[in-house]
Amino acid sequence: MRRSQIVRTAFLLGLFVVFPNLAERSRAQQKMNSVDVGEVRGMLRDAFDAVKKYYYDPTYHGADLEARYHQCDERIKNAPSINEGMRMVAAFLDGLNDSHTFFIAPQRAYRFDYGYRYQLFGDQAFITRVRPGTDAESKVHPGDRLVALDSYAVNRQDLQQLRYYLGELSPQPVTELVLVDPNGAARKISVNFKIQPGKKVMDITGTAGASDIWQLVREEQNQDHVVRQRTVTIGDVMIWKMPEFFLEDLAIDHYFEAARKCKALILDLRSDPGGSTVTLERMVGNVFDHDVQISNRVGKKEMKPQLAKTVGDHAFGGKLIVLVDSQSASAAELFARVIQLEKRGTVLGDRSSGSVMEARRYPYEQGFDTKIFYTFSITDADLVMSDDKSLEHAGVTPDEIVLPTAQDLAGGRDPVLARAAELAGIQLDPVEAGKLFPFEWVAF
Repeated sequence: MRRSQIVRTAFLLGLFVVFPNLAERSRAQQKMNSVDVGEVRGMLRDAFDAVKKYYYDPTYHGADLEARYHQCDERIKNAPSINEGMRMVAAFLDGLNDSHTFFIAPQRAYRFDYGYRYQLFGDQAFITRVRPGTDAESKVHPGDRLVALDSYAVNRQDLQQLRYYLGELSPQPVTELVLVDPNGAARKISVNFKIQPGKKVMDITGTAGASDIWQLVREEQNQDHVVRQRTVTIGDVMIWKMPEFFLEDLAIDHYFEAARKCKALILDLRSDPGGSTVTLERMVGNVFDHDVQISNRVGKKEMKPQLAKTVGDHAFGGKLIVLVDSQSASAAELFARVIQLEKRGTVLGDRSSGSVMEARRYPYEQGFDTKIFYTFSITDADLVMSDDKSLEHAGVTPDEIVLPTAQDLAGGRDPVLARAAELAGIQLDPVEAGKLFPFEWVAF
């Protein structure tokens, strides 16, 4: 569930939302009191119940769910801090080794930004962006290879968990980075994150002049602006930067109507985390002149295959090139793999993340007039492609692997998009390619 959905639901119910002491004090790593312990144990119990009720595999991949629950529950009782308590809730779900089953903890009463972004290219991680006005600005640079983060080695196998831990469960006011610059010089630095304090309790009833709800709406609008769809047409080639799979059918059809005027479409799904299955089906239906089976759903009970119905004569029939990278996930990966399996186009870039299941999000809460909200994402189906293989933990291997170098990242060059343009029949300088869709930071 998106934050805006939570806001709308709470607005209708007339609630006060707590971004609670539980969340506020976690940053300070303070020891839990009995109330905190009870709240976190309640979250664990809800996680256990959600998995029992909704998880697609009744054998839980052979795990002893009861034993795992009791083990985590005992650790919460003795956890040294709230962060560690919530970490046990996350660890309980992580034991299923499922990319789409995880814990979304209560929102904190503050916003933070580490000031830098990093990404895997092949098997190495590099700094890709540095936020102006942060402590990182003078210490970290695009093109630096990230060897270790807070003493954790940065690699493809563990990166997703590392991001989750530092970004969701336990934000660190100071992170230590081991970096190697494009010239091969190594250094170790400490970076302070940027923090914006907020309210521990927000009045989102919308009554008596309460303005907190509008602050949440503005923040959601800022986020929506950053992940908007963007297109550029060069000659008879359309380039579509698709940051997420959340689009109405009419909007999807509109973009493909523009694409039909061109001989080639470059669909850039790099760093696209996926999204709605409905959007995926409409996207696939717009590039085939016949119905296509995307995957077979495997769940607790017999499920219908995932099908994409063609839009018929309105389908785009030109050359199709799809870009993916290590942060392309879920619906983005499914789209790319269907294009490969059906021999409809060319997939270019880096191996995708291998986070491909079908899941639903289940909101939970504690409290009465003042509430704590948290959510569990629970997988309800594995998705098996037409080659009888799942993409989970495997990802999509591009038809042609193209990776930027440290020098490319430092110089703002995009050799992947430049190569895609070449395949589409136009010339695009890597420097100019890197300027087509400027990176935008969420307002802070």
